[in-house]
Amino acid sequence: MASTMLRQNYTASDVSALLPKFGDLDSDIRFMSLVDLCNILNAGPASLLSSDYTITARVIDCLLKSLDDTNGDVQSQALKCIGPLALKAPHEILCPFVEKLTNLETTKSMDRSIPATATRTMVAALPRSIAGVEPSKATKDAYSAVSKVLIPRLLGYLVIPHGIKGLPDPPPGMLEVHPGKGVDVDAIDLLHELIRCYGPMLQDAEKKALRKRLAEILDDGRTGNVAKKKVVVTMAVLANYFSDSLLSTFVADTVDSFQSSSLSLEQRRLLISLLGSIAHSIPGRLGPYLKTLAPFVLSPLSEQEYEELCGELDEGRTIEPAIEDIKEAALVTLEEFLAFCSNDMRPFTNQVLEGSLRYIMYDPAIAPDEDDEDMDGLQDTEVDEDSMFDLVDEEFEEDAALSDGDDSSWKIRRCAAKVLYTMISTRASGDLLDNGILYEKAAPVLIKCFKEREESVRLEVVSTLAALIKRTGEGYVAATTSSDDEGYASASQASKSRKRRRGRSDASMFDVSSSNRVTPPIEFPTPTSGPRADLARQGHSIILGVVKLLKQNSLPTKQAATTLLRDFVLVQHGGLMDQLGEIVEPVMDAISTPGMFVGVHGVVYTGGAAIATSNSLRIAALQLLQAICDTHSSRTITPYIDQIVPGLTAAVDEKYFKVSGEAISVAESVVKVITPPRSSGVDQQLTDYLERIFDVVVEKVRTNDTDLEVRRKAIHALGVIIARSSSSGTVKMLSGSKRTQALDVLQERLKNETTRITSVQAIDNVVISTTNRQELKPLWIQAVSLELARQLRKSDRNLRGNSLAALKHLTGNPVTLEALEEENINSLVELLLPIVNPGSLSLLGMAMNVLTDLTKQSPRQVVNSDLCKALCAVVVTPLNGHILDAFLGLVDAIGSSGLGQPLMQALLKDVGVTGDPAIVGSAIGTLLASGDTSVGVGIYDIVDELRNAPDDQRKCLALAILGEASLRLGQSSPLRPEDFLAHFSSKSDQVPRAAAVALGRAGAGNTSVYLPTILSKVDEPGKMQLQLLHSIKEVLQYSSKSRADISGYTGQIWQKLLKVSGTEDNNAIGAECDYLQDPAPSVRGMVIQAVRFALTDADDAFDEVLRPRLTGMLSTMLGDPALENRRLALITLNSAAQNKANLILPHLPQLLPFVFKESKLNPVLVREVMMGPFKHKVDDGLEIRKSAYETLHALMDTAFARMNSPNLFERVIAGLQDDHDIMMLCNLMLTKLISLDADETFRRLDSIAERYQAILSNKLKENAVKQEVEKAQEAKTDVLRVSIRLHSVAQAMPNATISQTWKSYWEWIGKDFKPQLQAAEALAKYQR
Repeated sequence: MASTMLRQNYTASDVSALLPKFGDLDSDIRFMSLVDLCNILNAGPASLLSSDYTITARVIDCLLKSLDDTNGDVQSQALKCIGPLALKAPHEILCPFVEKLTNLETTKSMDRSIPATATRTMVAALPRSIAGVEPSKATKDAYSAVSKVLIPRLLGYLVIPHGIKGLPDPPPGMLEVHPGKGVDVDAIDLLHELIRCYGPMLQDAEKKALRKRLAEILDDGRTGNVAKKKVVVTMAVLANYFSDSLLSTFVADTVDSFQSSSLSLEQRRLLISLLGSIAHSIPGRLGPYLKTLAPFVLSPLSEQEYEELCGELDEGRTIEPAIEDIKEAALVTLEEFLAFCSNDMRPFTNQVLEGSLRYIMYDPAIAPDEDDEDMDGLQDTEVDEDSMFDLVDEEFEEDAALSDGDDSSWKIRRCAAKVLYTMISTRASGDLLDNGILYEKAAPVLIKCFKEREESVRLEVVSTLAALIKRTGEGYVAATTSSDDEGYASASQASKSRKRRRGRSDASMFDVSSSNRVTPPIEFPTPTSGPRADLARQGHSIILGVVKLLKQNSLPTKQAATTLLRDFVLVQHGGLMDQLGEIVEPVMDAISTPGMFVGVHGVVYTGGAAIATSNSLRIAALQLLQAICDTHSSRTITPYIDQIVPGLTAAVDEKYFKVSGEAISVAESVVKVITPPRSSGVDQQLTDYLERIFDVVVEKVRTNDTDLEVRRKAIHALGVIIARSSSSGTVKMLSGSKRTQALDVLQERLKNETTRITSVQAIDNVVISTTNRQELKPLWIQAVSLELARQLRKSDRNLRGNSLAALKHLTGNPVTLEALEEENINSLVELLLPIVNPGSLSLLGMAMNVLTDLTKQSPRQVVNSDLCKALCAVVVTPLNGHILDAFLGLVDAIGSSGLGQPLMQALLKDVGVTGDPAIVGSAIGTLLASGDTSVGVGIYDIVDELRNAPDDQRKCLALAILGEASLRLGQSSPLRPEDFLAHFSSKSDQVPRAAAVALGRAGAGNTSVYLPTILSKVDEPGKMQLQLLHSIKEVLQYSSKSRADISGYTGQIWQKLLKVSGTEDNNAIGAECDYLQDPAPSVRGMVIQAVRFALTDADDAFDEVLRPRLTGMLSTMLGDPALENRRLALITLNSAAQNKANLILPHLPQLLPFVFKESKLNPVLVREVMMGPFKHKVDDGLEIRKSAYETLHALMDTAFARMNSPNLFERVIAGLQDDHDIMMLCNLMLTKLISLDADETFRRLDSIAERYQAILSNKLKENAVKQEVEKAQEAKTDVLRVSIRLHSVAQAMPNATISQTWKSYWEWIGKDFKPQLQAAEALAKYQR
């Protein structure tokens, strides 16, 4: 009986006690004995049998006997014991063990695969080798057994003698091809496992012999198809470990085989398939050989062979299946070449494109001439559209009748479509898409193939064209478009994601959102050149073809066509004006599709529509309808509203939550179409439709069994309906009772925890759009404002932010602000004051904005001692940006209200010099300027304080106050430049600087008085010059805020700055002013920095001035001969990518080569210096490489779709072996690339694994300092973190095989870095 309790102190005697039971007549006893043996071997110590050769040999004999047992369960259990026994057995006995297993003859069992299976189990269990890692002694012993026994047993002869003479010849090899039986596929599996486990340790002679035997198996006509497929896979695995010479020999032999006159069709197919598998396995090493190998793969797709094929068809002859198999294999291999060796395939672009287009139309059942005529008819835009639809209908019916179950030509067409898809995925951005080749050659053929009779091919074609359309929209900075002045279409921007989604076009590929603004948008017509212009020229044909597909019965086809059309609409921002009537009917039919699943023979397709169900089709149709509503004018859509609304309201009522939620989003877009400002006129019929939508949306909000996500969408839609129906002229779009009902619903939902945030956002929309006092009742405004303020006490940060934003809009709208009563304002102030503290910086700015509005409305209810204390606590903290502006705005409002004296006293007495003089001075100066005499302090009091101040801090504070007050008072300020210049000569380090800043701010308020004085004195050398530069900087910075005109002084400012920029101390300050072009390197560096700072300006007028000049400026900067200037230029490009992406995006191919060049290690910049007795290498190019990688990282966020993905991956992977900081940044970039381009990431796993293995294997010196240890540990932790994500992506890739290199790497880190890997996985789960 099997033991039920496992212990840890098993000995060899426990194993010996089981041996007699293996020969028992009862199969149950034999089975249970094997179970006990397996448990003992697994639970026992490593030394269990390490010194007991006799017992080990007896166990092996018993297992061999059990493997030949008549009982299948006994055999299976014996197999389970092989691996544990191999690990516990003495290493000296491994060779006999392997020999006995491979020579096992099964006389009782009918299963002839037992010897190979048992041996494979043993090989898999033994310690395996990892490339790049020193093998352990156990691994070396295991490989010794493999090399001495298993490889000779597989081949039938000794490859390496191992110094042993007189050995008998091994028996016939397990991989020999037997007459009538072929080769043993189990032996091929065994070889595959052997290579997988010990490939890195195989010697060249062994690899050469194994390659030769595999080639012989492929060439042998007796080898079956299954065995040939396994051989191709095994050869690809073996290729991972080819030396350079062996790979070169393999390529030469392959070329000779292709050129052999005796090459059969089957051998040709196998050679082509083999090249595809090896390209997948070792793309980096095989790539350089493609210039020799690719022509042999392209040959079956050549025009000559195609014409020969067509000639045979014309003569009525049947095409041999082997010929079609070659075409299919060539296309599959080309797909691998394009996917994994895209750069090496560039010279063959035309041949690949022409071959794939040639065979995507290959159909023996249809004559080529007939195809050409059909194509001409499809592209003739002058043909009557009704006749066109009738013609296409007939073609589809005829093609359906031609379908033949024995015809396999559809495989060729599908593979050709996949080649085009891969070419679009890898060569579109900045390449074939920009030069128009894809739209000129590929798009017309793909459109023609819409009438493909085979569903799987048709779906692949639609998926390919959809990929082309989406790539056209990627990287395009979309703008709002409209065909009429009153129309409104939201901006949509193509997603940066390039993840291959063959199943369906993902809704997240485009972000379509609409604004509630009331100003008409600017019209941006389709460009006259470029990819979008090319798409527009093909638009008519695409729409005609898609309309036909929408009328098909197949759900997968309809879903694929629907998503393709949606992508077209989003990329073109419309484009359906003339054909909308043809599209609305089938779209609404799809939305009303009944049932749950309809398919073609129950097939789930991987192209076009992954899972075609009625609900997925309805969702796709709803997404298309939303895209149409968001991108077309109201004038275009309104005629079809009577068709849209009934089906849409029915979809909102749908019980399936995904359909209902999507329908509500569409209803929101429809509401925007039929309401102002998009709708130029409002009639009663549109009002009726709005009320129908209103009724179903309110019902969804109120119904208790509504899904939570659906209810949230309905609440948001309800807010849009209320907001858009406000102030619609003479026609009331929503009755008073319905409006009141909706507002009550929102108020009720605001109190519900699950719908609180969405209700806040809906109320925010309502408040922003309110322009009439009659639209919102004062009681509702007061109740909602208090409820919003109460949410500020919640712990949910998102809720607090949204609530405060809504409250800010409520107080910022005069209509809603005046509805607040004094008691209500008191309550709001009480709830807001806890936020006015330095610990709530994220909410502080908005809270002070709300208090500013309330102060202007009712100052006596707001300004009190508590507020003064809170502001004094805030002013002593570092404030900047919008928070400082909000703070000064509140101070200004308090001063203007005439209640500023308590605050002034508190700032002067309680704060004074305890805070930053610049911030405190700005606050007091603002209060002084706005409060005038009401604050109890005058400007001359501050002048007296400056004159009599006992210390520098008080002088700095007084100067800051005077500067801010003069800025705000402008020309009415009584101060003059001399009042500030007098303090430039102070011996203090702080006072002159404070005086310079104050002078500049005062000058910004009164440029006509101050600026001439500043410019006249800037030529004086010494500290005066440096301080005046600070003053000029302040004038330039604050002149826009004070609306001062400095245009008359710009020439003088430039001349002065250029003159003083040669001084090193002045350069950093002069660089912050805008000037360009100078032969001196120092001035060029100043100008480059000036451009960088100028790029942060968000003025649209400035953008238009910069647009024609920026690219040339950046190109000049990036080509600067000075290394430091090029580094500054990269930082400037980084700034442009973050602030002016729309300006550089069209010219990115011109700029990127500079960045890629600077990211490479330049050996010329590496020098050796002597540090005592040691030589130390200094890399002068390190900083510029860091800047280059930082720029690439920034461009990934804003312009990834316009970057060449293979080139980017090459630089990122190269950076993994660079400096620590660059390596860490590349890891971060790689993490982003996983999401942006999962396909290319998957293809690069082998290269990444090699770099990561080197990082993890790095051993520090014994005398390494603490910083080096910490950096190494940080690098390893980061590598493991990214490895986890990469492995998850690899496992999630559909229909993809993970490479052997990555598998080995993953197994290695799982074994050698198990604790760290588990910690990284736990952290990743926690962060998710």
